[in-house]
Amino acid sequence: MDHAAGLHAAFRTDSDDVVWDWLPYGPFDDITGFEAFLEASCLGMDPMFHTIIDLASDRPVGMASYLRPDPVNGVIEVGHINFSPLMQRRPLATESMYLMMRRVFLEWGYRRYEWKCNNLNARSKAAAIRLGFSHEGLFRQAAVVKGHNRDTAWFSILDSEWPVAAAAFEAWLAPDNFDSGGRQRRGLADIRHQLCADMSGPSQS
Repeated sequence: MDHAAGLHAAFRTDSDDVVWDWLPYGPFDDITGFEAFLEASCLGMDPMFHTIIDLASDRPVGMASYLRPDPVNGVIEVGHINFSPLMQRRPLATESMYLMMRRVFLEWGYRRYEWKCNNLNARSKAAAIRLGFSHEGLFRQAAVVKGHNRDTAWFSILDSEWPVAAAAFEAWLAPDNFDSGGRQRRGLADIRHQLCADMSGPSQS
């Protein structure tokens, strides 16, 4: 709750409220409604919500959570991802996803990390692929969200895939991967694909 006002202000920088389009809650016109949502939905362990802080400004700029933890089978999901305009298309967005993934595999020892989204949410599906998740299939008519059918696209990344994913994240986030204008020199997926090619070695004729 300490970050409620800052988060609400960050999300309100999206004047069209499109950041809430694919989530089952929101938008919240006033801080009172947002605080009520946080208190009712975001203070437990499943989902385990995190506030994303921009250390450069010390401002909260987004949210994400872990959910459906299954330590017996080593499976956990990332979801409720909501990046305000203050962090969209910035290295911070990728870094936050890297740090959450790193915790899942290195600190908690999970075997499988899942990403699920509305099949109509093209940006979320593209983000999952860019971050190293593999598309696994479609669960048709999986839910009704805000009065509309939701076909859910499933993605995952496995612990065996984490070392290459981690190396790609670290190479992409390195300062020398960005020019003086903050533009990336190499894309994350390109780096990961090159690492996979280097590990597989030269093809045999």
